This record gives sequence, structure tokens and C-alpha cells, in this order.
Amino acid sequence: MLFEIAQIITEQVNQYLEDSGLDRSVILENIAILDSQNENADELTDKVALTLISFHEETTLKNIPNNTFEPDRVLRKNPVIHLNLFMLFSANRNTYNKSLKDISKVIEFFQGKKVFTQTNTVYDRDSISMTDITNFKFTIELYTPTFEELNFIWGTLGGRQLPSALYKLSIVQIERKDIITGEKGLITEINGTLNKN
Repeated sequence: MLFEIAQIITEQVNQYLEDSGLDRSVILENIAILDSQNENADELTDKVALTLISFHEETTLKNIPNNTFEPDRVLRKNPVIHLNLFMLFSANRNTYNKSLKDISKVIEFFQGKKVFTQTNTVYDRDSISMTDITNFKFTIELYTPTFEELNFIWGTLGGRQLPSALYKLSIVQIERKDIITGEKGLITEINGTLNKN
């Protein structure tokens, strides 16, 4: 589900850039390879990279039971994992002006659209990688790190700082649907007597 969400965001932002008269410059790639000897580093030339830099589990939703009710039984599954994702848009365009324009348009796009669902989002539903996507909902908001956090992020990613915007996506659900941990019959009648004291 992580790839699928990142791909949906990439498609949506690229469409907005194109509608705004700019290049479809956003690609899903790890910005840390930019200054490495990695053969994929050339793909980042004159692009805006969308990189998943971290995620954490939403602990407040950790203990919600995951039961499916059928007409004659209840199926129990392990709890769904709810994640918050931290995704970084980094502009490595040929000129600083283009970088700033692209980051500005990214921020503008998410100011106008904060909630993503399968009904309000256009994405390539025929793609093989998207066939398992049937129902999703997540929100996205600008996350502003402190200068110390920003320094740590870019130090971890390779040192060279680029014009960028960091976003927090909440809540992405991950569940393996084929594993059932328990099964019980439904209570269909109650027997006994009620004592009034």
C-alpha cells in the first residue's frame, strides 16, 4: 500500500503541474541517491523527487478489534496497522527558479486538496500495481520541521539541501486480508430466566 499511495500522489501532483503550465517533473525516487554513485541518480536530473523518509504507527488505533461479521459467523483477524507517512518533495531542477516554482505548486496543490479517497482521486486504475486498491482514505498536511530536524534529515539523505516540502500523510491502513486468526458462531438466541430481586 505504501507504493500505491506514493504513486497516486505522484500522478495527482504531476497532473496539477501540467494543468498549471509546468512540466510533469515529479518522480517517485529516493533523493538520497542523488549524490551517490548509483546508476539511477541520472533519473533525478531536472526532476522533483518524492521520497518516503519515515513512517510510524498510529498507536491510538492499535487496539481496535478487526472482526468481519458474516450471516452465520464472526471472523477475527489481527488488528489493522495504521501508519503515518512522512514524504519529502525535493526539487532538483536545472535552475533554482524552476525548483522554487515547482515546490510552490506542490504546496499550492495540497492546500487545495487535503483528503484523498478512491472517489475524489483520479489515478490509473488499470495499472497492474493498482488492482488491489479498492478503498482508501488518507489526509495530507504540511509538516514543518525545526532547523535542527531539517539539518538531520538532509544530513541523513546525503548532505546537499534542496528546495523541499515535507508532508505527513495520515492514516494509511495496511492489512493482510487472507489471514484469519479465529472464527466464532453468532449468538442467535438467549435461553434462561431473568430474576428480578
